[in-house]
Amino acid sequence: MGIVAGLDSSPDFTRIVVCDADTGAVLRQGYAPHPVESPDGGRPSDVDPQAWLLSLGEAAGGGLLEGVQAIGVSAQQNAVVPLDAQGNTVRPAMVGGDKRTQVAAADLVDALGGREAWAQAVGCVPQAAQPVTKLRWLARTEPENAQRTAILLQAHDWLVWQLLGRPVRRTTDRGGASGTGYWSAATGAYRPDLVELALGHQVMLPEVIGPADAAGTTPEGLLISVGTGETMAAAFGLGIGLGDAVVSLGASGSVMAVHPEALVDGSGMITALADATGMHLPVVTTLNAVRTLRGTAELLGLPDLESLSDLAMKSTPGAHGLVLLPYLEGERTPNLPHTAGTLAGLRRESMKAEHLARAAFEGMLCGLADALDVLRGRGVEVRRVFLLGPAAELPAVQAAAPMLFGTQVVVPQPADYAAIGAARQAAWALGVSQGTLDTRMPPLWQGAVAQVLEPGEELAVGQAVRQQFVSVREQTHPGAF
Repeated sequence: MGIVAGLDSSPDFTRIVVCDADTGAVLRQGYAPHPVESPDGGRPSDVDPQAWLLSLGEAAGGGLLEGVQAIGVSAQQNAVVPLDAQGNTVRPAMVGGDKRTQVAAADLVDALGGREAWAQAVGCVPQAAQPVTKLRWLARTEPENAQRTAILLQAHDWLVWQLLGRPVRRTTDRGGASGTGYWSAATGAYRPDLVELALGHQVMLPEVIGPADAAGTTPEGLLISVGTGETMAAAFGLGIGLGDAVVSLGASGSVMAVHPEALVDGSGMITALADATGMHLPVVTTLNAVRTLRGTAELLGLPDLESLSDLAMKSTPGAHGLVLLPYLEGERTPNLPHTAGTLAGLRRESMKAEHLARAAFEGMLCGLADALDVLRGRGVEVRRVFLLGPAAELPAVQAAAPMLFGTQVVVPQPADYAAIGAARQAAWALGVSQGTLDTRMPPLWQGAVAQVLEPGEELAVGQAVRQQFVSVREQTHPGAF
């Protein structure tokens, strides 16, 4: 069928992969950092979207896209680009989540009548990073800019629109729209009233088109697919389907799974996202994952997580009765925003560095197993778990994860899965346009190269460790779930 490209514009860089449209084999790749600097060295909260285009141009240099027939775009979620009636940026794009929008999030929750009202309306409760919250902040802090805003796009929508030469028609996909806080995955429709609640007036929103649809064709005849958010693109690049869950180990953690329907959750623990295939992607987030490991390593005076893992492997499952509830930053799952972590089970024989190291790994993974159980409790089938993030490579994680999750664990080799997912979407749109693929069936690409870990005989041991954790959690925070 030819060759296609996937472009992933993340918060820090642009990565491009060029793939064989039939097999998904990566033929060549490009990379460029975003030319963005923050005065304090951290990630900026405001970014001129032109920086994304400059980075894209640099990553595509040297004839990287020669012979490519279609391009898919994946980009950081939650970035919102406010445009005026002429399509010019009103102010820099608002990206990421920061302290300044937390008040706006709480404000919006109250304005609609509480968490449950939001869960029913759009399948999620406003968080600091979400576009709907940023609109509320804009209306309160920069009323003139809010007033001038006539069109709203997300990062991948804006990039697709630029690649197509800024046409009159602006599009987005279900995946990206489902994270805005003003589109419902359950009904498949926008809630313009929520945009008005946040921003103070109505605006134009991009048309939501199907997963296999093309957003358009460039003047040179290059097909551009609909595009999607990074999370959805990575899931598509990994090739996950029904029965699969993905546990992502960052400083905080997230658990998502493919499901045939949107899950409305009044408690707000589940965020009802849509995926890049027409299915749904319910997500549960924990605030404490790898930060638990880093904190423990610092406490024990260890230089890195590899040393913490080596130390933990000298202990045994259950860490001699030590249990760490890893709620160091408060917690979202369960909803305990103002709590702290707890170390329980201290006895003379358990007061050894290796047992604390083991308890940190088990506490982190049991917290994520709690998040998995939130999905299982709502009928989501989990036959295997994909474990992502650099910490997934640590021996202590790989030893404990299968028995604590109670299922097969797949650790994919590190790769640019979001860019690969964007390329697979491009191949799908190309195949549909040529009449070789169906709109209901994406191209079957080779799965991710991965290590597969089975719980085996350790399953009963894992259940006992999990029970130990749940007992301490119930005792410390009765009825948290």
